[in-house]
Amino acid sequence: MTKLEQIEKSVAELSAEELKAFAAWFEALRADMWDRQIEADSGRLDKLAEQALADHRAGRTRPL
Repeated sequence: MTKLEQIEKSVAELSAEELKAFAAWFEALRADMWDRQIEADSGRLDKLAEQALADHRAGRTRPL
């Protein structure tokens, strides 16, 4: 049995109250992971944004 299958089996055996607590914990975990991903990605597009703004200021753009 894989680790995932063990987890699935364990979750399926939780009581309603335990499942509610697990779901809240898991949602908090996912939110934390998302926050860390956003922080890791922060600034990755800054150089491209600055170039686009510079092009626009220099008149090298046109309306859509």
